[in-house]
Amino acid sequence: MLFILFLAVPQIASAIMLPVFEEDMHPLSDKFINSINEAQSTWTAGRNFARDIPMSYITKLMGVLPNYKNYMPAVKVHNLEDIEIPSQFDARLQWPHCPTIQEIRDQGSCGSCWAFGAVEAMSDRVCIHSNGTVNFHFSADDLVSCCYTCGMGCNGGFPGSAWHYWVRKGLVSGGQYGTKQGCRPYEIAPCEHHVNGSRPACDASEGKTPRCVQKCEGSYKINYNKDKHFGASAYSISSDEKQIQTEILKNGPVEGAFSVYADFVNYKSGVYQHTTGPFLGGHAIRIIGWGVERNTPYWLVANSWNSDWGDRGTFKILRGKDHCGIEDGIVAGLPK
Repeated sequence: MLFILFLAVPQIASAIMLPVFEEDMHPLSDKFINSINEAQSTWTAGRNFARDIPMSYITKLMGVLPNYKNYMPAVKVHNLEDIEIPSQFDARLQWPHCPTIQEIRDQGSCGSCWAFGAVEAMSDRVCIHSNGTVNFHFSADDLVSCCYTCGMGCNGGFPGSAWHYWVRKGLVSGGQYGTKQGCRPYEIAPCEHHVNGSRPACDASEGKTPRCVQKCEGSYKINYNKDKHFGASAYSISSDEKQIQTEILKNGPVEGAFSVYADFVNYKSGVYQHTTGPFLGGHAIRIIGWGVERNTPYWLVANSWNSDWGDRGTFKILRGKDHCGIEDGIVAGLPK
């Protein structure tokens, strides 16, 4: 039996209190995972997180704040008359000379998905729009710590505000945790999802918002202000499927947001459709393509929970039905 202390909502919001589960139907239990696989056929569940990882850590990964739509940029509309949209598209194959499109980042114990989806797509777009001549790895650390209008850092934020900040203030470079690459590498360590591994244990009390330090680390020889790269524009895309596809075809991956339910945490393969379990929170991701699998249309999405999660860090989700709000929060922009 499941006892829920808050009402699940159909669109993105933020859980005020954690649901309380009886032990045998805990979201990370084998019984819960098996119940998902018994209930549907378009996707397969499996273990992504060790059973003893606290649910407070899991829910902290959902960093899209409830009122995020109040901060969305103006909608950009594409003329679809002469656009031929292929049935399958993968940005990784379309732009193989852009290494960031292949990358799966790790937000660690921080509700910074709103920033990760943004800097990932920004990095991709700088490369795409320079025809591969400029590769710039935008710093999630810089965005999470310095954008005070974006929300609450590691406690959640607004994807739309992240793109506005890129245009107004610019962002410096920064690699993943421990790389010492770029001006401001990510400061929050990844944690170990699995039983056996080299990362530290996952702890929701970790992952405090870094300080906004407007200075590059010592090994990086470019001045902080000179390292900044700016956006020329920030905009939203309507929830129309073809508008989203056209935007990706023309300009590269986009940032999206959707509602996460307990079953999604256990995604392994196939086309995700919500099956069972309560709402956990709003999550931001990067959409890199689309296709059809077993007659089910899907979006191809890169997550930021490291490459051990899901299908090597990616997942597919039902396309064309605004499933879990996946098509209703698309933001993007163009580099300067």
